[in-house]
Amino acid sequence: SLLFSQLQDLGFPMVLALSMSDIASKKELQINSQKLAKSLGSPVVLINNRKSEGLKELKNSIQKVKEKPTLSQVKKTCYPLSSDLKKITQNIQEAHKLSSPYHALLWLHHFEKLAFLTNSQKESLEKIKKEHEFNSLRGQINETMQRYETFKPMVKAAVKGEGESSSLTDKIDRVVMHRVFGPAIFFVLMLVIFQAIFTWSAYPMDWIEQGIGLLGEVTKELVPKTWFRDLLTEGIIAGLGGVLVFIPQIAILFFLVAILEGLGYMARAVFMFDKVMQKFGLNGRSIVALISGGACAIPAVMSTRTIGNWKERLITIMVTPLISCSARIPVYVVLIGFVVPSQTVLGIFNLQGLAFMGLYVLGIVSALGSAFVFNKILKTKERSFLMMQLPEYRTPEFKNIAFNVLEKVKSFVFEAGKIIMIVSMILWVLASYGPTQKMQETEKEALQVAKSQNLNEVETADLLASRLIESSYIGHIGHFIEPAIRPLGFDWKIGIALITSFAAREVFVGTMATIYSIGSADDELSIHQRMAKEINPHTLKPVYTPAVALSLLLFYVFAMQCVSTLAVVKRETNSWKWPAIQFTFMSVMAYLSSLLVYQLLV
Repeated sequence: SLLFSQLQDLGFPMVLALSMSDIASKKELQINSQKLAKSLGSPVVLINNRKSEGLKELKNSIQKVKEKPTLSQVKKTCYPLSSDLKKITQNIQEAHKLSSPYHALLWLHHFEKLAFLTNSQKESLEKIKKEHEFNSLRGQINETMQRYETFKPMVKAAVKGEGESSSLTDKIDRVVMHRVFGPAIFFVLMLVIFQAIFTWSAYPMDWIEQGIGLLGEVTKELVPKTWFRDLLTEGIIAGLGGVLVFIPQIAILFFLVAILEGLGYMARAVFMFDKVMQKFGLNGRSIVALISGGACAIPAVMSTRTIGNWKERLITIMVTPLISCSARIPVYVVLIGFVVPSQTVLGIFNLQGLAFMGLYVLGIVSALGSAFVFNKILKTKERSFLMMQLPEYRTPEFKNIAFNVLEKVKSFVFEAGKIIMIVSMILWVLASYGPTQKMQETEKEALQVAKSQNLNEVETADLLASRLIESSYIGHIGHFIEPAIRPLGFDWKIGIALITSFAAREVFVGTMATIYSIGSADDELSIHQRMAKEINPHTLKPVYTPAVALSLLLFYVFAMQCVSTLAVVKRETNSWKWPAIQFTFMSVMAYLSSLLVYQLLV
C-alpha cells in the first residue's frame, strides 16, 4: 500500500493486486474491492496465487489500464504536500521538466546518490536544500506516517470483519521470536540443515561417483587410445564428475532454505537479528544479504540495494563474501574427510556435519568481526531504521520450492559447470604437454626408475604420470608459486588449484580431479580417494595430512576467489577502490590463518 501510493503519486497507471485472499477468507474478512478502488482511484483485484484465482481478472485490468491509462489516475494524492513543499517542488519540477511534484520531491531527497544528475543539477538542489533547511530524514518519516494515516480509513471503510483476535501466527511468534528461544531455534534449524546436507546426500553422491567412474572405464574400452580419448577421460569426464557429484548437497541446501522462506520464517530472522546487526554497523536487512550469501555472493551483494544507509550497505557488501557460499561446498566436502572422521556423536550428530557447520559459523563470525572493524573505520552521520511487515505463517507451496531448487541446481550445473568444464580442458592441455625436450627426458628417466624398481604396469603408469605433469606447462606454473605457499603446507599441485579457483571456487575440485586422473589407472576412484593416495615425494608421506587439509579449508573460508563477485562489487560501489580493499583484506586473512594453523599443527 505504501509503495503503491508512492508510485501512483509519480503518475504511473496502476492496478492494485491484493494477494492472499484465501487467508482473508479464513479470517472472515470481507473486502469490498470496488469501494477500495474508488477511494484509491485505481482498479483493485483480489488474487490467490496458490490456486491461480483472480489472475485472469488481473490481466484484464492491466490490459484496460494499458489501453486507457487516464481512467486509472485520479487528481488526488495519498500525500498532499504542504504549502512550503509545494513551492519548492514546483520550482524543481519546472526547472528540470519533471513529471510530477512528487518526482521533484524524490530528487530533493536523493540527489546526492543519483548518478545520472549533472554536477550543476546537484549544486542547484543542494542550494535549495540549504535555503529551505530541508531535513530529508524527517521528511521521509513524516511522509510515511502521513501516507499510512491517509489510506488507513480507506482500508477500514472497504474491509468488514474483525478477523481473529489471536491468530496462530501470533501464537507461534511468541516462541519463535522470543528473545532467548528465538536465536536458539535459529541455531538448531541451521544445525539440522548442515546435518541433512551430509547425511541425506551420502548415497546419491556415491551413486554419481560410481557412475562417473564407470563412464570413464567404458569410454576407455570403446574409444581408441589417442589424445582425444585421454581428453575425454582425464579432462572432460573428470571435470564432469567434479560438477555432478555435488548436486545432491546443493539441492538439499536450497530445498531446506526454500522451505523456511515459504513458511515465512526468514522474514522473522531479519527482524529478530536487527539489533544484533546494528552493533556491527549493519541492520536487519543486512541479514538477507548474509543469508543469501550462503547460496551465492553475487545476488547477495546486489540485494544490498534495499539498504538505504550508505555505510551499512557498503559494510554489508564488503563482508558478505566471507559467508560460505554454495561454491565452497565441494571444497569443504572433499577436505573435511581428511580432518574429521565420519563418526556419529551423541547418537544423532554426524561429526563431519558438525565440522561442516563449524566452517559456516567461522565465516559468519569473521563477517561480523570484519563488519565491526569497518564500522569503526568508516564515518557517516546517516542513521537507518528497519520497517517491515511480517507475513503470515503458511504451508510452503512445494511446486514453487521444487521450481526454486531446480533453477538453483541448473544454475550451478550450467554456470559453474561451464566454467569447470572449460578450466578442466585447459588444465588437461597444460598438464599433458610441456617443453618437448624436457618431457622426453622426463619420460625416459621415469621408465628407467620403473624398470630398476620392478614396477608393474599400473605403478609405472602412475609414476610416469606424476613425473610428466611436473615437467608440463602447468607444472612449471605450480613450481613458480610454490615458494610462496609452501609455508602453508601447499605443494605445487595445490598451487595450481588455487590459481584456477579464482575463476570460481568450485573449480578446485575439478582441478584436483583432472590433475590426479591424468595417466592414473584408477579411474573408478572418487576425487577424495585419489587425493588420499597422493604421496609427497620428499617425505614419502600423504600430501593431505590433517594439518594441510585444515590449512586449505581455512584458506577457502576466507579467500576472495571469485572474479565475478569482485566485478559485481565494482559495479555496486561504482569504484575499483572497494573491491581492491576487499580482495586485499580477505587474502591477508586467508594467508595468515592458513599459515598459523599449519605451523601449529605440523
